[in-house]
Amino acid sequence: MSVCSAYGGRIGKVRSMKFATIRKDSRAGIAVSDGGSFHVLFEGDRNYPGTIVEALQKGLGLNELAAIVLAGPQLDVNTVDILPPIANPPKIICIGLNYRDHAEEVGMAIPDYPTVFTRFASSLIGDRAAIVKPGSSDQLDFEAELAVIIGKGGRRIPKAAALSHVAGYSVFNDATLRDYQFRTTQWTVGKNFDSTGPFGPYLVSADALPPGCRGLRISARLNGQTVQDSNIDELIFDIETLVSLLSETFTLQAGDVIITGTPAGVGVSRKPQLFMKPGDMVEVEIDGIGVLRNHIVAE
Repeated sequence: MSVCSAYGGRIGKVRSMKFATIRKDSRAGIAVSDGGSFHVLFEGDRNYPGTIVEALQKGLGLNELAAIVLAGPQLDVNTVDILPPIANPPKIICIGLNYRDHAEEVGMAIPDYPTVFTRFASSLIGDRAAIVKPGSSDQLDFEAELAVIIGKGGRRIPKAAALSHVAGYSVFNDATLRDYQFRTTQWTVGKNFDSTGPFGPYLVSADALPPGCRGLRISARLNGQTVQDSNIDELIFDIETLVSLLSETFTLQAGDVIITGTPAGVGVSRKPQLFMKPGDMVEVEIDGIGVLRNHIVAE
């Protein structure tokens, strides 16, 4: 799927694009690479298009947004703070038990309908930021996940059209406090501690990747050791199915983020169990999208 098809064919053939939401000296901005150097526009700059969410909600396709930002000056992204690519999504919709091997390792039945819960934007952090382990728990677990960013909203979206509503993809670590997660049948509390939702570093345009990210490797490393290693093909509910099913219930909006589930290998299911602790470094990688790196600190 190309971005031009996703936005009604208004624009011509596009190149692969990476987008980052950044901050430098208290100024937020958007950085874009078309395969070479990053270029940037900051708040207050002439032609600044707003945040990525604001641009999508104004109906800009990613190619149109990139053309605006690529006219700005070059930027070394190693000199700035990289924020979550979608810092304040209208909705963050998370899917649990969406890899068969993960459902089996935690002793739960393979679902016949997606397990849905939510995250709040207040839990999100960017690449290279610290995941904060609260003092009230020692069960901080890692979860490598693919994030889907909605570019064009809709309700009751047919599965055949679902990918045309996707602007791009990113990397997510659904870091979870397991003891809090399982205190109730609802998982929200264990998934929403402040500074436990690493997201990024980049939003990669959908045209740069296989449809629905099929065939892409997804992995996690803790202190350099691979702890999760799977493939997006192993999803029980693929991207098209998730977009279509979720939109049966509520209207998807431009800028919504769907977090699609984690494969086997999580720390709670290991013997002995393996949880993240202060001083650790966790990395989540998805082929073609990037590597999300975060260290752990005590609250």
